[in-house]
Amino acid sequence: MATKASVTTDEKYDGFTAAEREAMKERAKELKSTARRGRAKADTEAEVLAKIAEMTQEERVLAEGIHAIVKAAAPHLTPKTWYGMPAYAKDGKVVCFFQPASKFKARYSTLGFNDPATLDDGTMWPTAFALTALTPQNEAAITALIAKAAG
Repeated sequence: MATKASVTTDEKYDGFTAAEREAMKERAKELKSTARRGRAKADTEAEVLAKIAEMTQEERVLAEGIHAIVKAAAPHLTPKTWYGMPAYAKDGKVVCFFQPASKFKARYSTLGFNDPATLDDGTMWPTAFALTALTPQNEAAITALIAKAAG
């Protein structure tokens, strides 16, 4: 009679990490919150600022800088949380987001862009940028990227 093979403790689970599962739970909460609000305009910027306030000092400086740049360069984008990260949307679709390094235990924080961003340049272009500091040069480059992405 055949018996079921047991999983040994030496095998590693190759699924979602705890951080990824937490991000999915945060996204589910965001979707439920949006559904509850319906079409009513909510203060999603307060939610973004609350997420930024939870970050480490280093990440908070970057996120606050990105937030200020987006507000200045593309005031028509709506701040919202996306998988528990600060994000900015146009017509309900996330254009760009800030992923703090600690979110997924990465080496650096990331400024990312989704499909609605109009960054197209030929047949290949970057959609995410590693970010370790906000220098005047970085701020100028990010401002240009945000303005282009927001269309």
